[in-house]
Amino acid sequence: MLILPASIPSPAQAEWYLGPLPLRAYALAIGLGIVAAWWILDRRYTAKGGPKDTAVDVALWMVLFGIVGARLYHVVSSPDAYFGENGNPARIVEIWNGGLGIWGAVAGGAVGAWIAMHRRGLRLAPFADALAPGLLVAQAIGRLGNYFNQELYGAPTTLPWGLEIDAAHRVSGYTDPDLLFHPTFLYEMVWNLAMVGVLLWAERRFRLRHGRVMWLYVMLYTLGRVWIEYLRIDTAETVLGVRLNVWTSVLVFLLAMAIFVRIGRRTRGQEEEIWLPGHGPAQEDSGAVEDDDTTARPAVEDDATLDDDPTPAPAEDRRGEG
Repeated sequence: MLILPASIPSPAQAEWYLGPLPLRAYALAIGLGIVAAWWILDRRYTAKGGPKDTAVDVALWMVLFGIVGARLYHVVSSPDAYFGENGNPARIVEIWNGGLGIWGAVAGGAVGAWIAMHRRGLRLAPFADALAPGLLVAQAIGRLGNYFNQELYGAPTTLPWGLEIDAAHRVSGYTDPDLLFHPTFLYEMVWNLAMVGVLLWAERRFRLRHGRVMWLYVMLYTLGRVWIEYLRIDTAETVLGVRLNVWTSVLVFLLAMAIFVRIGRRTRGQEEEIWLPGHGPAQEDSGAVEDDDTTARPAVEDDATLDDDPTPAPAEDRRGEG
């Protein structure tokens, strides 16, 4: 008989030291998520016909822009810790203490990816489709950082998987030591991993291309984020009494759905291209046979220069060639 635990204990610490070097669980979770996303992206993108060395280069741009965007979104959506009564603007750069907004990460990462792909002459849509499942996996792993930091948990609950939170990490007003809280980090982990399966199934079943896998990812993620966000009790900006992240999720879902439908109608029956017009292996190969100051010469003419005997072969010998 399976006996469920009475609660989920929180980790006793969120950082360790290797000599003078701090090793933080939050940073480890983000790093592991990035590695997992890159691994999935690299295999999916090359399977689509993309250049093998693309994933690493573009991922660096995405990570840098994504971290900046994620932090900016967090600061805007939760400004009290930095600009409030007891806030400290200097803490904006302390990302190792938590506080990265997913919507800022997606927006910033998209900008970084577009720049890197454009520099390489590659289309962004196939790359984004290859990345989408890996993003969900990365987000699931990244939520472990919230677990170790004892942050972003939900309202009190009596469910057997309620999360224990130390007094030092309690939201103001929740002082009863026996209180347990919704483990929203766990809810989002489970949701994201389940949506990986849904995303891969839909991609195969409906042959989604031209960026539609990425926009479906956005819709699936926002669906989960809405109900998970309603459970959270951490301080956040509200609009009309509703958390800003809920409004953002709803608006982003509607935008993603509109774009998903529009792309489907506009690209119906079209083959997907990896390269932008004027780029790609075909263009590079065609330019390779050109001289510096002349037009390309016929291949037959080039072959003839390699023949030791300039005398044409007899007619009967040439009939079998082809």
